[in-house]
Amino acid sequence: LFMAEAVYNASGLGLPIVMTVANRAIGAPINIWNDHTDSMSMRDAGWLQLFAETNQEALDLHIQAFKIAEELSLPVMVCMDGFILTHAYERVDMPSQEQVDKFLPPYEPRQVLDPNDPVTIGAMVGPEAFTEVRYLAHAKQMQALDLIPQIAAEFKAQFGRDSGGLIKTYMTEDADTIVIALGSVLGTIKDTVDDLRAQGHKVGVLGITSYRPFPISAIRDATVKAERIVVIEKCFAVGIGGIVSRDVRSAVRNRPQPVYTVVAGLGGRAITKDSVNKLLLQAFNDKLDLLTFLDLDWDIVNRVLDREKSKRRSGPVAEGVLRDIGTVASGAV
Repeated sequence: LFMAEAVYNASGLGLPIVMTVANRAIGAPINIWNDHTDSMSMRDAGWLQLFAETNQEALDLHIQAFKIAEELSLPVMVCMDGFILTHAYERVDMPSQEQVDKFLPPYEPRQVLDPNDPVTIGAMVGPEAFTEVRYLAHAKQMQALDLIPQIAAEFKAQFGRDSGGLIKTYMTEDADTIVIALGSVLGTIKDTVDDLRAQGHKVGVLGITSYRPFPISAIRDATVKAERIVVIEKCFAVGIGGIVSRDVRSAVRNRPQPVYTVVAGLGGRAITKDSVNKLLLQAFNDKLDLLTFLDLDWDIVNRVLDREKSKRRSGPVAEGVLRDIGTVASGAV
């Protein structure tokens, strides 16, 4: 995030960059573990964002991302969960350089430095043209909605793996409840869905691969038969709630189906099958709150809120919480 302004500049200049994002939480307090807050904070910066479920998909998405970036002259983030994927050993099918070269043709830039036609790069644009420039950035993202699945199909034809695309569905055809998520947590959710299916519950999973551009039509079509949608997301917007769920609500607007927001896994907290199972059993009966923080310890929260009624307290909130759970030495707080 030290380069936040440069992230916007890269997309505004139409630079075909591919950036690996090892998703981690943003401080303060300091946290080096996984959630999606970092890339979500840049969701409107004009970059495409592709989320990997596995290390194999992370590898495959990088290859596709170069082709997407070069076709559109737009930068692409390939987002993979920090520690969960970046620090994990997993067998992957590594294509040869010859295979990749065959899939990726020699790069021909859309923009060039031509001494016979000199221009200023990064010039100031005034009010008379800024809206048009920003609209053109939006138009490129909309083009990506067609290009991303096209390139995923080309990749599958050459490499035999179904990686990439806009979304992926799992047991959604007859599902009354559809769970939507991004990244590696999809594996845990699918395992939980298998167990619930064995018990007779009609539940399915929709994984979002392309978060930007957001696949509104694909999500709307895939959830048309569902009675309810549960969005499990590793991020949230302080002061309003879910981030991904707000986009999902825009996709299914004018429908009666509720969209439940479940904030989970912040700062690397484990998302277990047991916790997902319990919240889905609540969702099946529409007893889930519209905004739920999975495994939130209300005793700690309430103690901190009570302490904050005092005018003076020792240290910031985070240190008080650490004392409560015994991570640091306890004093008078």
